[in-house]
Amino acid sequence: MARGVAVGYEVVIGLEIHVQMLTRTKMFCACPVAFGAPPNTLTCPVCLGLPGSLPVINRRAVELGLRTAVALNCTVHPASQFHRKNYYYPDLPKNYQITQYRYKVHPPLATDGVLEIPTPDGRRAIGIRRVHLEEDTGRLVHAVRDGRVTHSLVDYNRSGVPLMEIVTEPDLRSPQEARVFLSRLRAVLQALEVSTGRMEEGSLRCDANVSLRRPGDALGTRTEVKNMNSLRAVERALTYEVDRQRALLERGEAVEQETRHWDERREVTFASRAKEEAQDYRYFPEPDLVPIVVDARWLEEIRATLPELPDARRRRYVETFGLSEYDADLLTSSAALARFFEETVRLYPQPKVVCNWLTGDVAAFCHAEGVELDELPVTPDHLAEMLSLIEAGTISGRIAKEILPDVLRGARPRAVVEERGLVQISDEAALAAVVDQVLAEHPGAASEYRAGKVQALTFLVGQVMRRTRGRANPELVNRLLRERLGA
Repeated sequence: MARGVAVGYEVVIGLEIHVQMLTRTKMFCACPVAFGAPPNTLTCPVCLGLPGSLPVINRRAVELGLRTAVALNCTVHPASQFHRKNYYYPDLPKNYQITQYRYKVHPPLATDGVLEIPTPDGRRAIGIRRVHLEEDTGRLVHAVRDGRVTHSLVDYNRSGVPLMEIVTEPDLRSPQEARVFLSRLRAVLQALEVSTGRMEEGSLRCDANVSLRRPGDALGTRTEVKNMNSLRAVERALTYEVDRQRALLERGEAVEQETRHWDERREVTFASRAKEEAQDYRYFPEPDLVPIVVDARWLEEIRATLPELPDARRRRYVETFGLSEYDADLLTSSAALARFFEETVRLYPQPKVVCNWLTGDVAAFCHAEGVELDELPVTPDHLAEMLSLIEAGTISGRIAKEILPDVLRGARPRAVVEERGLVQISDEAALAAVVDQVLAEHPGAASEYRAGKVQALTFLVGQVMRRTRGRANPELVNRLLRERLGA
Protein backbone atom coordinates (compact mmCIF):
# COMPACT_ATOMS: atom_id res chain seq x y z
CA MET A 1 0.00 0.00 0.00
CA ALA A 2 1.32 3.47 -0.89
CA ARG A 3 2.41 5.55 2.08
CA GLY A 4 -0.08 8.17 3.29
CA VAL A 5 -2.96 6.22 1.78
CA ALA A 6 -5.40 4.38 4.04
CA VAL A 7 -7.56 2.03 1.97
CA GLY A 8 -10.93 1.55 3.64
CA TYR A 9 -10.51 4.75 5.64
CA GLU A 10 -11.04 8.41 4.88
CA VAL A 11 -8.16 10.72 5.81
CA VAL A 12 -9.32 13.94 7.48
CA ILE A 13 -6.87 16.82 7.83
CA GLY A 14 -7.37 20.38 9.05
CA LEU A 15 -4.60 22.95 9.24
CA GLU A 16 -3.81 25.74 11.69
CA ILE A 17 -1.40 28.14 10.04
CA HIS A 18 0.43 30.87 11.93
CA VAL A 19 1.49 33.74 9.70
CA GLN A 20 3.98 36.35 10.86
CA MET A 21 2.79 39.60 9.35
CA LEU A 22 5.04 42.19 7.70
CA THR A 23 4.71 44.99 10.23
CA ARG A 24 7.44 47.27 11.49
CA THR A 25 6.33 46.96 15.12
CA LYS A 26 4.82 44.35 17.40
CA MET A 27 1.13 43.56 17.91
CA PHE A 28 0.56 45.59 21.06
CA CYS A 29 3.61 47.84 21.49
CA ALA A 30 6.11 49.90 19.49
CA CYS A 31 9.02 47.42 19.73
CA PRO A 32 10.51 46.76 16.28
CA VAL A 33 10.12 43.41 14.53
CA ALA A 34 13.42 42.07 13.16
CA PHE A 35 14.74 38.60 12.38
CA GLY A 36 18.17 37.65 13.77
CA ALA A 37 18.60 40.54 16.28
CA PRO A 38 20.69 39.79 19.43
CA PRO A 39 18.54 38.06 22.09
CA ASN A 40 16.27 40.19 24.29
CA THR A 41 17.17 43.49 22.60
CA LEU A 42 13.70 44.10 21.13
CA THR A 43 11.57 44.14 24.26
CA CYS A 44 9.64 46.54 26.48
CA PRO A 45 7.33 46.26 29.52
CA VAL A 46 4.30 45.55 27.30
CA CYS A 47 5.69 42.57 25.38
CA LEU A 48 7.34 41.28 28.57
CA GLY A 49 3.99 41.49 30.38
CA LEU A 50 5.33 43.61 33.25
CA PRO A 51 2.73 44.83 35.80
CA GLY A 52 1.08 48.12 34.91
CA SER A 53 1.87 47.97 31.18
CA LEU A 54 -1.05 48.28 28.78
CA PRO A 55 -1.29 46.95 25.21
CA VAL A 56 -2.35 49.06 22.21
CA ILE A 57 -3.57 47.36 19.01
CA ASN A 58 -1.30 47.69 15.94
CA ARG A 59 -3.58 49.12 13.21
CA ARG A 60 -1.30 47.90 10.41
CA ALA A 61 -1.59 44.31 11.65
CA VAL A 62 -5.38 44.62 11.59
CA GLU A 63 -5.24 45.95 8.01
CA LEU A 64 -3.08 43.03 6.90
CA GLY A 65 -5.51 40.62 8.56
CA LEU A 66 -8.39 42.27 6.73
CA ARG A 67 -6.57 42.07 3.37
CA THR A 68 -6.12 38.35 3.91
CA ALA A 69 -9.70 37.83 5.03
CA VAL A 70 -11.09 39.61 1.96
CA ALA A 71 -8.76 37.69 -0.39
CA LEU A 72 -9.93 34.39 1.16
CA ASN A 73 -13.60 35.38 0.69
CA CYS A 74 -14.26 35.45 4.42
CA THR A 75 -17.05 37.18 6.28
CA VAL A 76 -15.43 40.08 8.13
CA HIS A 77 -17.18 40.82 11.41
CA PRO A 78 -18.05 44.48 12.12
CA ALA A 79 -16.71 44.08 15.67
CA SER A 80 -14.30 41.48 16.97
CA GLN A 81 -12.74 40.93 20.34
CA PHE A 82 -9.38 39.90 21.75
CA HIS A 83 -9.23 37.25 24.47
CA ARG A 84 -6.76 35.95 26.98
CA LYS A 85 -5.70 32.35 26.44
CA ASN A 86 -4.39 31.22 29.79
CA TYR A 87 -1.56 28.72 30.11
CA TYR A 88 1.88 28.52 31.62
CA TYR A 89 5.03 28.16 29.57
CA PRO A 90 8.51 29.62 30.15
CA ASP A 91 8.46 31.68 26.94
CA LEU A 92 5.13 33.30 27.88
CA PRO A 93 5.91 35.82 30.65
CA LYS A 94 2.30 36.94 31.21
CA ASN A 95 1.08 33.33 31.57
CA TYR A 96 -1.52 34.16 28.96
CA GLN A 97 -1.48 34.92 25.25
CA ILE A 98 -3.63 37.66 23.76
CA THR A 99 -5.54 36.12 20.88
CA GLN A 100 -9.00 35.88 19.33
CA TYR A 101 -11.15 32.83 19.64
CA ARG A 102 -14.85 32.74 20.45
CA TYR A 103 -17.28 32.37 17.61
CA LYS A 104 -20.62 34.22 17.52
CA VAL A 105 -20.59 35.78 21.02
CA HIS A 106 -17.15 37.41 20.65
CA PRO A 107 -16.16 36.67 17.07
CA PRO A 108 -12.66 36.66 15.65
CA LEU A 109 -11.70 39.04 12.84
CA ALA A 110 -13.24 36.93 10.04
CA THR A 111 -14.84 33.53 9.43
CA ASP A 112 -16.24 31.24 6.73
CA GLY A 113 -13.85 31.76 3.84
CA VAL A 114 -12.65 29.47 1.07
CA LEU A 115 -9.54 28.74 -0.99
CA GLU A 116 -9.61 26.44 -4.00
CA ILE A 117 -6.90 23.89 -4.72
CA PRO A 118 -6.30 21.61 -7.73
CA THR A 119 -6.77 17.89 -7.10
CA PRO A 120 -6.62 14.88 -9.43
CA ASP A 121 -10.44 15.08 -9.56
CA GLY A 122 -10.55 18.80 -10.38
CA ARG A 123 -10.59 21.96 -8.32
CA ARG A 124 -11.97 21.67 -4.80
CA ALA A 125 -12.90 24.36 -2.28
CA ILE A 126 -11.24 24.11 1.14
CA GLY A 127 -13.16 25.92 3.85
CA ILE A 128 -11.51 28.59 5.99
CA ARG A 129 -13.05 28.36 9.45
CA ARG A 130 -11.57 31.60 10.75
CA VAL A 131 -8.86 34.22 10.42
CA HIS A 132 -7.83 35.73 13.72
CA LEU A 133 -5.08 37.91 15.13
CA GLU A 134 -2.81 37.22 18.08
CA GLU A 135 0.64 37.82 19.50
CA ASP A 136 3.58 35.44 19.26
CA THR A 137 5.33 34.00 22.30
CA GLY A 138 9.06 34.14 23.09
CA ARG A 139 11.52 31.44 22.05
CA LEU A 140 13.39 28.86 24.09
CA VAL A 141 17.01 28.18 23.13
CA HIS A 142 18.36 24.86 24.41
CA ALA A 143 22.08 24.47 25.12
CA VAL A 144 23.35 20.99 24.25
CA ARG A 145 26.55 19.29 25.38
CA ASP A 146 27.48 15.73 24.46
CA GLY A 147 24.05 15.24 22.97
CA ARG A 148 22.22 16.27 26.16
CA VAL A 149 20.39 19.49 26.99
CA THR A 150 22.28 21.14 29.86
CA HIS A 151 20.13 24.24 30.27
CA SER A 152 17.66 26.47 28.42
CA LEU A 153 17.62 30.20 27.73
CA VAL A 154 14.72 32.44 26.77
CA ASP A 155 14.73 35.04 23.98
CA TYR A 156 11.77 37.42 24.22
CA ASN A 157 12.48 39.29 20.97
CA ARG A 158 9.66 37.34 19.34
CA SER A 159 7.28 37.96 22.22
CA GLY A 160 4.43 40.11 20.92
CA VAL A 161 5.25 39.80 17.21
CA PRO A 162 1.97 40.06 15.22
CA LEU A 163 0.59 36.74 14.06
CA MET A 164 -2.43 35.87 12.01
CA GLU A 165 -3.83 32.38 12.47
CA ILE A 166 -5.72 30.82 9.59
CA VAL A 167 -7.71 27.73 10.53
CA THR A 168 -9.17 25.49 7.84
CA GLU A 169 -12.15 23.20 8.04
CA PRO A 170 -11.18 19.50 8.09
CA ASP A 171 -11.60 19.36 4.31
CA LEU A 172 -8.20 18.05 3.23
CA ARG A 173 -8.11 14.37 2.29
CA SER A 174 -4.44 13.56 1.90
CA PRO A 175 -0.96 14.79 2.90
CA GLN A 176 -0.46 15.87 -0.73
CA GLU A 177 -3.57 18.07 -0.60
CA ALA A 178 -2.30 19.63 2.63
CA ARG A 179 0.98 20.54 0.92
CA VAL A 180 -0.79 22.00 -2.12
CA PHE A 181 -3.13 24.03 0.08
CA LEU A 182 -0.27 25.45 2.08
CA SER A 183 1.62 26.32 -1.09
CA ARG A 184 -1.45 28.08 -2.55
CA LEU A 185 -2.06 29.98 0.67
CA ARG A 186 1.57 31.08 0.85
CA ALA A 187 1.35 32.44 -2.71
CA VAL A 188 -1.74 34.47 -1.72
CA LEU A 189 -0.02 35.87 1.37
CA GLN A 190 3.04 36.84 -0.65
CA ALA A 191 0.94 38.47 -3.37
CA LEU A 192 -0.87 40.48 -0.69
CA GLU A 193 2.52 41.44 0.84
CA VAL A 194 1.14 40.26 4.17
CA SER A 195 4.05 37.91 4.94
CA THR A 196 7.28 36.61 3.45
CA GLY A 197 5.92 33.08 3.90
CA ARG A 198 9.42 31.79 4.66
CA MET A 199 8.89 28.69 6.75
CA GLU A 200 12.61 28.28 7.53
CA GLU A 201 12.53 31.68 9.31
CA GLY A 202 9.30 30.86 11.13
CA SER A 203 7.24 33.41 9.18
CA LEU A 204 4.82 30.63 8.25
CA ARG A 205 4.23 27.82 10.75
CA CYS A 206 1.80 25.00 10.28
CA ASP A 207 0.14 22.61 12.70
CA ALA A 208 -2.13 19.86 11.42
CA ASN A 209 -5.00 17.93 12.96
CA VAL A 210 -5.14 14.43 11.52
CA SER A 211 -7.67 11.64 11.93
CA LEU A 212 -8.98 8.60 10.08
CA ARG A 213 -12.54 7.34 9.86
CA ARG A 214 -14.57 4.82 7.94
CA PRO A 215 -16.48 6.59 5.11
CA GLY A 216 -19.74 7.96 6.48
CA ASP A 217 -18.71 7.64 10.13
CA ALA A 218 -18.29 10.54 12.55
CA LEU A 219 -14.86 12.14 12.80
CA GLY A 220 -12.23 9.93 14.35
CA THR A 221 -9.94 10.81 17.25
CA ARG A 222 -7.42 13.35 16.01
CA THR A 223 -3.82 14.09 16.79
CA GLU A 224 -2.16 17.44 16.33
CA VAL A 225 1.20 17.39 14.52
CA LYS A 226 3.60 20.29 15.14
CA ASN A 227 7.13 21.34 14.28
CA MET A 228 6.87 21.13 10.47
CA ASN A 229 9.11 23.81 8.97
CA SER A 230 8.81 23.27 5.22
CA LEU A 231 6.23 22.21 2.66
CA ARG A 232 8.11 18.95 2.22
CA ALA A 233 8.10 18.35 5.98
CA VAL A 234 4.33 18.90 6.10
CA GLU A 235 3.70 16.21 3.50
CA ARG A 236 6.16 13.74 5.02
CA ALA A 237 4.99 14.26 8.61
CA LEU A 238 1.33 13.80 7.66
CA THR A 239 2.17 10.74 5.58
CA TYR A 240 3.87 9.19 8.60
CA GLU A 241 0.96 10.10 10.86
CA VAL A 242 -1.66 8.65 8.50
CA ASP A 243 0.32 5.39 8.31
CA ARG A 244 0.74 5.30 12.10
CA GLN A 245 -2.97 5.81 12.79
CA ARG A 246 -3.99 3.27 10.15
CA ALA A 247 -1.71 0.66 11.71
CA LEU A 248 -3.20 1.33 15.15
CA LEU A 249 -6.78 1.02 13.91
CA GLU A 250 -6.05 -2.16 11.97
CA ARG A 251 -4.61 -3.70 15.13
CA GLY A 252 -7.80 -2.75 16.97
CA GLU A 253 -6.02 -0.15 19.09
CA ALA A 254 -7.26 3.35 19.86
CA VAL A 255 -5.74 6.60 18.60
CA GLU A 256 -4.93 8.86 21.54
CA GLN A 257 -5.91 12.53 21.33
CA GLU A 258 -2.53 14.16 21.78
CA THR A 259 -0.05 16.65 20.42
CA ARG A 260 2.81 15.09 18.46
CA HIS A 261 6.01 16.62 17.14
CA TRP A 262 7.69 15.84 13.83
CA ASP A 263 11.30 14.67 14.08
CA GLU A 264 12.83 15.60 10.71
CA ARG A 265 16.00 13.59 11.30
CA ARG A 266 14.29 10.32 12.26
CA GLU A 267 11.26 10.97 10.03
CA VAL A 268 8.75 10.09 12.75
CA THR A 269 6.17 11.87 14.88
CA PHE A 270 6.37 11.44 18.62
CA ALA A 271 3.95 12.24 21.45
CA SER A 272 4.69 15.39 23.48
CA ARG A 273 1.56 15.96 25.56
CA ALA A 274 -2.14 15.24 25.79
CA LYS A 275 -4.16 17.49 23.48
CA GLU A 276 -5.84 20.34 25.35
CA GLU A 277 -9.42 21.40 24.74
CA ALA A 278 -10.57 25.02 24.53
CA GLN A 279 -11.89 24.92 28.10
CA ASP A 280 -8.42 24.06 29.36
CA TYR A 281 -7.29 27.54 28.34
CA ARG A 282 -10.04 29.41 30.24
CA TYR A 283 -10.54 32.02 27.52
CA PHE A 284 -12.07 35.32 28.60
CA PRO A 285 -12.29 38.74 26.88
CA GLU A 286 -9.11 40.83 27.17
CA PRO A 287 -10.10 43.67 29.54
CA ASP A 288 -7.29 46.04 28.45
CA LEU A 289 -8.25 46.18 24.77
CA VAL A 290 -11.30 47.66 23.06
CA PRO A 291 -13.04 45.63 20.32
CA ILE A 292 -11.80 46.01 16.72
CA VAL A 293 -14.49 47.88 14.78
CA VAL A 294 -14.43 47.53 10.99
CA ASP A 295 -16.84 49.81 9.16
CA ALA A 296 -17.95 49.30 5.56
CA ARG A 297 -15.87 52.19 4.23
CA TRP A 298 -12.61 50.86 5.70
CA LEU A 299 -13.34 47.42 4.32
CA GLU A 300 -14.13 48.80 0.87
CA GLU A 301 -10.87 50.78 0.83
CA ILE A 302 -8.96 47.57 1.57
CA ARG A 303 -10.87 45.62 -1.06
CA ALA A 304 -10.09 48.30 -3.66
CA THR A 305 -6.33 48.03 -3.07
CA LEU A 306 -6.01 44.26 -3.36
CA PRO A 307 -3.45 43.21 -6.00
CA GLU A 308 -3.96 40.56 -8.65
CA LEU A 309 -4.18 37.26 -6.78
CA PRO A 310 -2.45 34.02 -7.86
CA ASP A 311 -5.58 32.41 -9.37
CA ALA A 312 -6.21 35.41 -11.64
CA ARG A 313 -2.53 35.65 -12.50
CA ARG A 314 -2.47 31.95 -13.36
CA ARG A 315 -5.38 32.36 -15.80
CA ARG A 316 -3.69 35.38 -17.38
CA TYR A 317 -0.49 33.44 -17.95
CA VAL A 318 -2.42 30.74 -19.79
CA GLU A 319 -4.52 33.15 -21.84
CA THR A 320 -1.92 35.86 -22.53
CA PHE A 321 1.38 34.01 -22.63
CA GLY A 322 0.07 30.69 -23.95
CA LEU A 323 1.61 28.74 -21.09
CA SER A 324 0.25 25.42 -19.89
CA GLU A 325 -1.70 25.18 -16.65
CA TYR A 326 1.28 23.33 -15.20
CA ASP A 327 3.77 26.07 -16.10
CA ALA A 328 1.42 28.82 -14.89
CA ASP A 329 0.97 26.94 -11.64
CA LEU A 330 4.71 26.70 -11.04
CA LEU A 331 5.34 30.36 -11.82
CA THR A 332 2.58 31.62 -9.53
CA SER A 333 3.57 29.41 -6.61
CA SER A 334 5.67 32.35 -5.39
CA ALA A 335 4.92 36.04 -5.77
CA ALA A 336 8.63 36.78 -6.16
CA LEU A 337 8.97 34.19 -8.92
CA ALA A 338 5.92 35.54 -10.75
CA ARG A 339 7.21 39.12 -10.59
CA PHE A 340 10.64 37.99 -11.83
CA PHE A 341 9.03 36.10 -14.70
CA GLU A 342 6.93 39.04 -15.85
CA GLU A 343 9.78 41.52 -15.72
CA THR A 344 12.07 39.15 -17.64
CA VAL A 345 9.38 38.62 -20.29
CA ARG A 346 9.05 42.39 -20.64
CA LEU A 347 12.79 42.52 -21.49
CA TYR A 348 12.94 39.25 -23.44
CA PRO A 349 9.44 38.57 -24.86
CA GLN A 350 9.57 34.79 -25.15
CA PRO A 351 7.46 33.56 -22.21
CA LYS A 352 7.98 29.84 -22.72
CA VAL A 353 11.78 30.18 -22.90
CA VAL A 354 11.85 32.34 -19.77
CA CYS A 355 9.50 29.92 -18.00
CA ASN A 356 11.68 26.91 -18.85
CA TRP A 357 14.79 28.52 -17.42
CA LEU A 358 13.08 29.78 -14.26
CA THR A 359 11.28 26.54 -13.44
CA GLY A 360 14.22 24.36 -14.54
CA ASP A 361 17.84 25.36 -13.96
CA VAL A 362 17.12 28.45 -11.84
CA ALA A 363 14.73 26.56 -9.56
CA ALA A 364 17.23 23.70 -9.23
CA PHE A 365 19.96 26.15 -8.20
CA CYS A 366 17.70 27.78 -5.58
CA HIS A 367 16.72 24.38 -4.22
CA ALA A 368 20.35 23.23 -3.97
CA GLU A 369 21.40 26.48 -2.26
CA GLY A 370 18.34 26.53 0.01
CA VAL A 371 17.37 30.08 -1.00
CA GLU A 372 14.43 31.85 -2.59
CA LEU A 373 14.90 33.64 -5.91
CA ASP A 374 14.36 37.05 -4.33
CA GLU A 375 17.23 36.39 -1.93
CA LEU A 376 19.71 36.26 -4.83
CA PRO A 377 21.33 39.36 -6.38
CA VAL A 378 20.31 38.34 -9.90
CA THR A 379 17.84 40.64 -11.67
CA PRO A 380 15.47 40.01 -14.60
CA ASP A 381 17.86 42.12 -16.68
CA HIS A 382 20.65 39.59 -16.03
CA LEU A 383 18.53 36.65 -17.14
CA ALA A 384 17.20 38.49 -20.20
CA GLU A 385 20.77 39.36 -21.22
CA MET A 386 21.84 35.72 -20.97
CA LEU A 387 18.88 34.57 -23.06
CA SER A 388 19.68 37.22 -25.67
CA LEU A 389 23.26 35.92 -25.87
CA ILE A 390 21.90 32.43 -26.60
CA GLU A 391 19.51 33.74 -29.23
CA ALA A 392 22.27 35.73 -30.94
CA GLY A 393 24.47 32.63 -31.11
CA THR A 394 27.10 34.23 -28.87
CA ILE A 395 26.88 31.32 -26.44
CA SER A 396 25.33 27.88 -26.62
CA GLY A 397 22.71 26.58 -24.23
CA ARG A 398 25.38 24.41 -22.66
CA ILE A 399 27.61 27.42 -21.95
CA ALA A 400 24.59 29.27 -20.56
CA LYS A 401 24.06 26.47 -18.05
CA GLU A 402 27.76 26.69 -17.16
CA ILE A 403 27.69 30.42 -16.42
CA LEU A 404 24.24 30.43 -14.79
CA PRO A 405 25.54 30.03 -11.18
CA ASP A 406 27.70 33.14 -11.65
CA VAL A 407 24.77 35.04 -13.16
CA LEU A 408 22.50 34.07 -10.27
CA ARG A 409 25.17 35.33 -7.87
CA GLY A 410 24.99 38.73 -9.55
CA ALA A 411 27.55 38.62 -12.41
CA ARG A 412 26.68 40.15 -15.78
CA PRO A 413 26.40 37.34 -18.37
CA ARG A 414 28.30 39.16 -21.11
CA ALA A 415 31.15 39.99 -18.75
CA VAL A 416 31.42 36.33 -17.62
CA VAL A 417 31.45 35.11 -21.22
CA GLU A 418 34.16 37.57 -22.27
CA GLU A 419 36.26 37.09 -19.16
CA ARG A 420 36.27 33.30 -19.48
CA GLY A 421 36.57 33.19 -23.25
CA LEU A 422 33.30 31.31 -23.72
CA VAL A 423 32.04 32.91 -26.94
CA GLN A 424 30.49 30.24 -29.13
CA ILE A 425 32.57 29.02 -32.07
CA SER A 426 30.54 29.44 -35.27
CA ASP A 427 33.48 29.64 -37.66
CA GLU A 428 32.79 26.78 -40.09
CA ALA A 429 36.41 26.27 -41.12
CA ALA A 430 37.60 26.13 -37.51
CA LEU A 431 34.92 23.64 -36.53
CA ALA A 432 35.46 21.53 -39.66
CA ALA A 433 39.05 20.98 -38.58
CA VAL A 434 37.92 19.74 -35.17
CA VAL A 435 35.25 17.51 -36.73
CA ASP A 436 37.81 15.92 -39.07
CA GLN A 437 40.14 15.30 -36.14
CA VAL A 438 37.38 13.63 -34.09
CA LEU A 439 36.34 11.38 -36.99
CA ALA A 440 39.97 10.34 -37.48
CA GLU A 441 40.31 9.39 -33.83
CA HIS A 442 37.01 7.50 -33.64
CA PRO A 443 36.62 5.49 -36.85
CA GLY A 444 34.59 2.86 -35.01
CA ALA A 445 31.85 5.35 -34.09
CA ALA A 446 31.80 6.65 -37.63
CA SER A 447 31.36 3.12 -38.99
CA GLU A 448 28.60 2.36 -36.50
CA TYR A 449 26.71 5.49 -37.58
CA ARG A 450 27.06 4.58 -41.26
CA ALA A 451 25.75 1.10 -40.35
CA GLY A 452 22.61 2.61 -38.91
CA LYS A 453 23.45 3.16 -35.24
CA VAL A 454 22.19 6.75 -34.91
CA GLN A 455 23.31 7.06 -31.27
CA ALA A 456 26.91 7.11 -32.52
CA LEU A 457 26.31 10.64 -33.85
CA THR A 458 25.57 11.85 -30.34
CA PHE A 459 28.88 10.41 -29.17
CA LEU A 460 30.76 12.21 -31.97
CA VAL A 461 29.02 15.53 -31.25
CA GLY A 462 30.01 15.10 -27.62
CA GLN A 463 33.64 14.62 -28.60
CA VAL A 464 33.61 17.84 -30.62
CA MET A 465 32.04 19.65 -27.66
CA ARG A 466 34.66 18.25 -25.33
CA ARG A 467 37.47 19.48 -27.54
CA THR A 468 35.94 22.97 -27.80
CA ARG A 469 35.01 23.14 -24.07
CA GLY A 470 31.36 23.26 -25.06
CA ARG A 471 31.82 26.37 -27.22
CA ALA A 472 31.05 24.79 -30.59
CA ASN A 473 27.83 25.78 -32.32
CA PRO A 474 25.86 22.51 -31.96
CA GLU A 475 23.77 22.96 -35.13
CA LEU A 476 26.89 23.56 -37.19
CA VAL A 477 28.66 20.57 -35.63
CA ASN A 478 25.73 18.30 -36.45
CA ARG A 479 25.65 19.49 -40.05
CA LEU A 480 29.39 19.06 -40.57
CA LEU A 481 29.36 15.57 -39.06
CA ARG A 482 26.39 14.45 -41.16
CA GLU A 483 28.00 15.79 -44.32
CA ARG A 484 31.23 13.90 -43.66
CA LEU A 485 29.40 10.73 -42.67
CA GLY A 486 27.36 10.84 -45.83
CA ALA A 487 24.06 11.19 -44.01
